[in-house]
Amino acid sequence: MKFFAIIIIVAGLGAGGYYWYTKAPAAEQANPIANRPTSAVVESRDIRFVVNAAGDIGPADQVSVRPEVNGRLAELPVDIGDKVRKGSLLCRLDDKDLQIERSQRLTEIDSAKFQLQKARRNFERSKHLFGEKLISVEVYEDTRTEFDLASNSLQRTESALHLLEESISKTKIMAPFDCTVLTRPVSVGQAVSGSAGFNSGTEVMTIANLNDMIVTAHINQADVTRLKQGQSVEVQIESVPGLRMEGVVDRIAPQAILKNGIKGFAARVAIKDIDARVRPGMTAIIGIPIASAENVLAVPLSAVFTERGEHFVFVKEEDKYEKRTIVIGVADYSFAEVQKGLESGEVVSLEQPPDYKPAKPIIAGAGPGFRTGTPAVNSDIGKQGGGRRSGGGKGLGT
Repeated sequence: MKFFAIIIIVAGLGAGGYYWYTKAPAAEQANPIANRPTSAVVESRDIRFVVNAAGDIGPADQVSVRPEVNGRLAELPVDIGDKVRKGSLLCRLDDKDLQIERSQRLTEIDSAKFQLQKARRNFERSKHLFGEKLISVEVYEDTRTEFDLASNSLQRTESALHLLEESISKTKIMAPFDCTVLTRPVSVGQAVSGSAGFNSGTEVMTIANLNDMIVTAHINQADVTRLKQGQSVEVQIESVPGLRMEGVVDRIAPQAILKNGIKGFAARVAIKDIDARVRPGMTAIIGIPIASAENVLAVPLSAVFTERGEHFVFVKEEDKYEKRTIVIGVADYSFAEVQKGLESGEVVSLEQPPDYKPAKPIIAGAGPGFRTGTPAVNSDIGKQGGGRRSGGGKGLGT
């Protein structure tokens, strides 16, 4: 009997422990507000307001290599990932047929030169005889016409040779700059068409200069006015944690476009001192610095309230909180600089005291306010654009 009593007691303790283990955390999660802090200490900190935008990394110079003439690939000395110096051979087409045609053109030129020499001698002789009045005008004109035709024939054959030699030179494609081979969809022996054709030619490879990389980003229309050409920005790479590089705004599109349902402006950021781990196609986050303040008194945004364009906080005085007007400076998404009204070490409330009776609430649109999520960059948060107005003691950070 004693043995069964012990078993029942152990089972009861186990059931109670399991109930507490499963129900207690759920109760805590059901009421997260109960664990939220209700006050904060005024302290010095650095505030830096940065607007982030995502973009894609790509080379500043990228070229699709396509031959200008038709042919068959005879030489392809590079492959994907190879680094090629400027002026080095990228590919060569088989030019045997063109060389044979060139030999024929050279023979035609030699023949045209002989014909021209003969026509010149006949014309000089006719000219002399015509001066002695020994031949008629018709004979003289005929020899001059033959001389002109022979001269034109030589010019035509020389022009044809020049065009043929230009086509032969196009069978070799050299690197226009120091580059890296990104793609190479063809192989030696494959027939390719020239870019003068109807399909713009066969792509032999894609090359790019990976020493100069750019970020192409879509900047929201609300933030593009804060961006300017030549401005320094911070570039972070999602796939390389901890990597931060400096970038410079190179271009900003003058016209807005719609991308993923968001209207914005295309911007190009040039990266300085590119890291070897960065590759085209990676996603980058660019940080656009808007405003900053170092070692200034700051409070959480949720502690700042606005009423009739006036910013104030509730400061702890002994055992209660009292309203105090403050002057706000730079703010980010979490903290606001306090330029006047508070001292270091004071405690402010993150909530409106239950005994506080606000003045008549301001009707939305009837007075100064701020846009949700847009931190202040001057001494008046209310000047940061239209949008939601806070009245009746509602906090800035809510």
